[in-house]
Amino acid sequence: MSGTLDQARALREEDAFDIARVDAFLKQHVADLHGTPTVTQFPGGASNLTYLLSYPERELVLRRPPAGAKAKSAHDMLREAQVMAALKPHYRYVPAILASCDDEAVIGQHFYVMERLRGSILRRDLPPALGLDADGVRALCHSFVDRLVELHQVDATQPALQQIGKGEGYIARQVSGWSERWRQAATEGTDPCEDVLHWLAHKQPAHDNATCVIHNDYRFDNVVLDPLQPLHIIGVLDWEMATLGDPLMDLGGSLAYWVQADDDATFQSFRRQPSNAPGMLTRREVIDYYGSRTGWSVDNFDFYEVFGLFRLMVIIQQIYRRFALGQTTNPQFASFGDAARYMGARCRRIIAHSVL
Repeated sequence: MSGTLDQARALREEDAFDIARVDAFLKQHVADLHGTPTVTQFPGGASNLTYLLSYPERELVLRRPPAGAKAKSAHDMLREAQVMAALKPHYRYVPAILASCDDEAVIGQHFYVMERLRGSILRRDLPPALGLDADGVRALCHSFVDRLVELHQVDATQPALQQIGKGEGYIARQVSGWSERWRQAATEGTDPCEDVLHWLAHKQPAHDNATCVIHNDYRFDNVVLDPLQPLHIIGVLDWEMATLGDPLMDLGGSLAYWVQADDDATFQSFRRQPSNAPGMLTRREVIDYYGSRTGWSVDNFDFYEVFGLFRLMVIIQQIYRRFALGQTTNPQFASFGDAARYMGARCRRIIAHSVL
């Protein structure tokens, strides 16, 4: 199964850093490092950058923000490392943190280094080398949901974990905050979607279902599979948006990326994980399975599904606004304005069948 291992690639010149300075820092904080590391870069990660540091006897993974990013929100490397360190004793799928650096003299930014988990990461399509038939894919999907259930069952009252979020009132804060971000991201020709914002404000539950640790970006490309037993998940990555919040909001956010086999061609173009593979659960099946595993009511899940799509719509529009203002020239962002309008239409289709 070595052909399915997630592979690092050649270091992009614009993402390079001072290897000698990092090496010197690590040898002060991590035991038994010898020689000079070879540095390669993992694909993906539009937000933060991930590198493989290969020493003669050990492999490490370094995470840092893109050049010029400020240390806040999704670019706060020290917070991500602190969340992972606090969660690791209670959730074994978190990679171990080996060192974190708050000295910008090393590479100009904060960064952290963690253990490398050798395994397979599923991206757009299911690798044939995994050898999974439809039953195997379905079992893998159940395992994927089970790991999210386990995260939501972690005791969030642990002192170290209480520090990672604000607790009760998460749903209200999210609806208000993302609605404001949407209005600020508008460009010429943007559909205001005030009807969607109005529906979310009035449909939102009065109280959170629970306060637990949530990942906030739980997708197949953020989990690591055992290369010898691909039905087993051995790690969960990318904890920069983890916080304390409502578990159904976490599931709804995850399902915004869940493109199933019978979705229209436009939504299929959004797909970044093999959620359309034969044997994969549909969104409704994921929701029902999650409900059966947790005991939480999922009968009126439409709010969480719409909010997940709305949040993704805001993220897409924010990127498009940067393109429209000339702050990025990446040509793939030129269509993001249309993509945001499409997401608004998906929200409206669900709302049309909902009872307010």
